[in-house]
Amino acid sequence: MERIRILTAVPICDGHDSAINTINLDLIRYGIEVIYLGFHRSADDIVRAAIQEDVRAIGLSSYNGGHVEFFSEVISLLRGRDCGHIRLFGGGGATITKADAEVMYQNGVDQIFFAGTPLEEMVRYVQTRFSIPVPAVVNTSFEDRIIAVKLSEIESGKDVDSQPASRVGYRRTTKVYGISGPGGAGKTTLIDELALRFLRTFPADHRLAILSHDPSVVGSGALLGDRATMIYSQDNRVFMRSMATRGLAGGLAAGSERAVKFLRELGIFDAVIIETVGTGQEALPFGFDHSFTDLTTMVMPPDYGARLQLQKIAMLDAADIVVVNKADLRGARTAVSELESRLRSSQRSQTLLQTQANRHRDTGVDQIFRTLFPPTV
Repeated sequence: MERIRILTAVPICDGHDSAINTINLDLIRYGIEVIYLGFHRSADDIVRAAIQEDVRAIGLSSYNGGHVEFFSEVISLLRGRDCGHIRLFGGGGATITKADAEVMYQNGVDQIFFAGTPLEEMVRYVQTRFSIPVPAVVNTSFEDRIIAVKLSEIESGKDVDSQPASRVGYRRTTKVYGISGPGGAGKTTLIDELALRFLRTFPADHRLAILSHDPSVVGSGALLGDRATMIYSQDNRVFMRSMATRGLAGGLAAGSERAVKFLRELGIFDAVIIETVGTGQEALPFGFDHSFTDLTTMVMPPDYGARLQLQKIAMLDAADIVVVNKADLRGARTAVSELESRLRSSQRSQTLLQTQANRHRDTGVDQIFRTLFPPTV
């Protein structure tokens, strides 16, 4: 059975995210996969994400006014990119009046929820209104839309071809880089900084793909929230897709390897970066033989616990690069020393680096980028 996937967000100039966070949590408890884009998002950001994620609907929480115009702009952008099938609903407490809602309905908005609407009613609306999958046949020249639909087919177990209509005969060699590590290590921030360096380094015809994973709630949906902390990855040259594990252990989803193979064979990306779920001692998502990835990175926080914990982390033996992120925190120097000792026993050539990914122009992140994207002579 195909999962209902929707995107939720808060419009630009609006930092009120309490309501949308509450709604997100209720939706995932009922089996819905929610891609949360965060607050202060432009209409273009919202539409780009909705297309790449191949969602059935967008839900907006708007408390700052300007909702009539903003919702209309989102609908206009969707239609202009052959994605009028993606529906739009939302709410805004007492800021959206009944008269406003009537205008918004005339402009193509599906549903407006007013203050006091029970959460159960919103959940039922999403479950019933968007239970029917989007038709798989896509007649469009928009490359990201084609790729997004085929990734959805892969997730549902279907076989797909790897030829986007807009680049027939064009092939670029695509590298695949895996990035893993425990939750809270800063993987998403590191990837976003790598995306920034990619955009600054390569010409406008070069593209980067990011495949990001989040866990599914046991027996329920998933909150796919990595986009909410991305800044530079929200660029037209970056294709980002969020995948839920749907009960699979190990840091990836059942369709991840096929999705990466598909993205690689398209020949339109310089690289595909895979971000795993925050992994523990047992996870070895990329293996040792590089049949899945060209290079893997393990991101560690300084506070991983007792030194004995390092002996239990299998990924430390498989990683090509081991990163101690948040190197400004207390314990970072000790962590580096203990990891150096741990890596000596792996019998592999590995690189150990320190980074502070939340700081621009970090030299450690620069070094990782040069390893992944070496300068051409």
